Amino acid sequence: MNFAALARSAALVTAVALLPATTAGLARVEGSAGPEFAKLFAVYQRVKASYVEPVEDDVLINGAISGMLAALDPHSAYLDGSDLQRLETMIDGNYSGLGLSVVGEDGAVKVISPFRGSPADEAGIKAGDYITHIDGELIYGLDLDEAVARMRGQAGTSIRLTVFRPGREEPFDLDVTRGLIELEPVTWELQDGNIGHIMINEFSRDVGSDVFAAWKDLQTQATGRLNGLVLDMRSNPGGSLDEAVALSDLFLSKGQIVSQRGRARGESISYDAETVFRGDIAEDLPIVVLIDAGSASASEIVAGALQDHRRAIVMGERSFGKGSVQSLLPLGRDAALKLTTARYYTPSGHSVQEGGIKPDIRVPQLSDPDLASRMKFTMRESDLRGHLINELGIKDEDLESDTRTDPRFQLTAEELEAQGIEDFQLHYAVETLRRTSPRSVASRTK
Repeated sequence: MNFAALARSAALVTAVALLPATTAGLARVEGSAGPEFAKLFAVYQRVKASYVEPVEDDVLINGAISGMLAALDPHSAYLDGSDLQRLETMIDGNYSGLGLSVVGEDGAVKVISPFRGSPADEAGIKAGDYITHIDGELIYGLDLDEAVARMRGQAGTSIRLTVFRPGREEPFDLDVTRGLIELEPVTWELQDGNIGHIMINEFSRDVGSDVFAAWKDLQTQATGRLNGLVLDMRSNPGGSLDEAVALSDLFLSKGQIVSQRGRARGESISYDAETVFRGDIAEDLPIVVLIDAGSASASEIVAGALQDHRRAIVMGERSFGKGSVQSLLPLGRDAALKLTTARYYTPSGHSVQEGGIKPDIRVPQLSDPDLASRMKFTMRESDLRGHLINELGIKDEDLESDTRTDPRFQLTAEELEAQGIEDFQLHYAVETLRRTSPRSVASRTK
């Protein structure tokens, strides 16, 4: 594993910033911690001497480190071996498998989101699903690394997943054919009415430049001037903080984009517009930002910046609520510490932690036939065990969705399908831009 190459890659905010870890800094321990270290060493000695089977030192030490970090928050972790390989894969974006982002939850494998266009996505796997069996074998309680390794495999081979979906009474099986997963961080298309639709699927390297290229291509495809733009960051789990800043800077010409505040020196930083791209590439063009419960971290930075500067209307569902920054601190050549070191804030000073980004217009995904049942089990940052608490002390009732009936959103998934509408949230965003385009407004005022 080429850790040096990994360390040279850009900072991540599922936000991982790269920081030096000096031997002196790691060795500096307060005297008051001495008795606790003695307790830890005593446990180590007892296990080595009395456990029913011999245990290697690296198993005990790695377990102690992992347990220490797990006691902090859901995003701090010790990375080595396959964990570092997964991080490298996420940066490179190429592997053979299903195209899933998963997390271990109380011994179960829970789907955070399928990547757009991946075999998992095309097979119908959804965010919030639990994978209980692989090829008929129960994987509950299995180490997450081993479960992920079983799901990966040569492109073209098939795998059967047993899925439990909250809201359904019985688990069901899905046959999925593995494919070569080449993650495309940015895809785009021109919608009817000269409305651009840019999908940002993750914040890996060069996303800002990729969105700029997408914008230029949409301009050439359009018959005349573009009338609106949809920035779609639904189910985007985040990624590079630098790329979130770069993307925001494309559409902002002044002001702060995001700030982060930490306890250590150098962890309190402000990121401003006009530092990556000059001007607003889509000046005066109406923009809609689409988010949902799977939009996290870097996605929330962009949505919050454009919302606070009133540069875009945010639609969809309240975002995930991950407002913390993780730094990657190398520990030798083949291991690293992913540690939460700061919280980040939108330009208005709003902390995203727990509460997330609240859309200006809440638009449910009516084209999802399981919407009603799935909404009851939607997972956000505030649902994760050990999550950081928002300093403002947000109460649970303040995070609950508005459940009042909205006359605009009464159609069923079956009725929408009959009308040819496969993605209601996107449809609503595009229709809103069509109604507010200069050409449409002019025709109504004649």
